[in-house]
Amino acid sequence: MSNSNENCYLSPFSREYWRQALKETRNLRTLVIAALLSAVSIAMGALFIPVGESLRVYFSFIPRALLGMICGPVVGLAAGAVIDLTEFFLFPSGFSFFPGYTLNTMLGLFFYGLFLYKQKPNLPRLAGARVCIAYLVNVGLGSLWNAILFKKAFWFYAAKSLVKNTAMIPIEVAVLLLLFQALAPALRRFGLAPESGK
Repeated sequence: MSNSNENCYLSPFSREYWRQALKETRNLRTLVIAALLSAVSIAMGALFIPVGESLRVYFSFIPRALLGMICGPVVGLAAGAVIDLTEFFLFPSGFSFFPGYTLNTMLGLFFYGLFLYKQKPNLPRLAGARVCIAYLVNVGLGSLWNAILFKKAFWFYAAKSLVKNTAMIPIEVAVLLLLFQALAPALRRFGLAPESGK
């Protein structure tokens, strides 16, 4: 890192936070890491557990959370678009392209970055990221896109998605918490996470 501010904890409510998040778009190492984690996310996107019509449990939240923490919300938006478009072409579902799902993936990476970039990945932040993604993106927007595409009522999809996402939040948060605790020393050693903070 080029200065001390770049390797310290910052609030997303500060100007410096967003200055550094924008700067990540010109950082070659950040872009390489984003590309690698995007590839892992795409590979893991092929692995899922079906739990009903249009409802699947994916494991790609793991590399996406890591990408958001290391690369930030701005790079996360771009990575989300790349991930979704690549998945669409690699794993066609038989449906035509729908930009709403691309927006969902972008927002998911954005929320991971917003809560975790330049932050200590503790329980409240991980839970906050997962709650926003689960309810705002998956239940809210996801149900809206399903209603538009499959011609059933919004609440039909929202009810099923609400149950699935509510059940998955504690599991996903626990997995991410254990992961980040295990990776914290290595991430700090390679300058991919702040050295100290609250």
